[in-house]
Amino acid sequence: MSRVLIADDEDSMRSLVARAIAMDGHDTVTAEDGAEALDILTREGGLFDLLLTDIQMPVMDGIALALTAARDFPDLKILLMTGFADQRERASGLNAIVHDVVTKPFSVHHIRTAVADALAAKKA
Repeated sequence: MSRVLIADDEDSMRSLVARAIAMDGHDTVTAEDGAEALDILTREGGLFDLLLTDIQMPVMDGIALALTAARDFPDLKILLMTGFADQRERASGLNAIVHDVVTKPFSVHHIRTAVADALAAKKA
């Protein structure tokens, strides 16, 4: 299956998303913030199929992470998550590099579907 890197500063959210995605057989790696996620991406040469990141995080937010990841690993698919309307608006200008923005709170079914859709989509 696919390798998914999950970045979220909330422990419970990271755990929930990792378990939900693993239900579909995906291999998951988690990071507590954007800086840690970028370290993992760089260390592993971008060998992930999807980056699933929260937008609002300390150290490096999801938008900065998405911009850097898209520049350094152009084949990586990116899916953002947020619980804040203003953060969703910030992401609207990233349509060229981000597959979608998933609004929190979401159900396990919704995140699994969003991940499946992102993984099935052709990279522009």
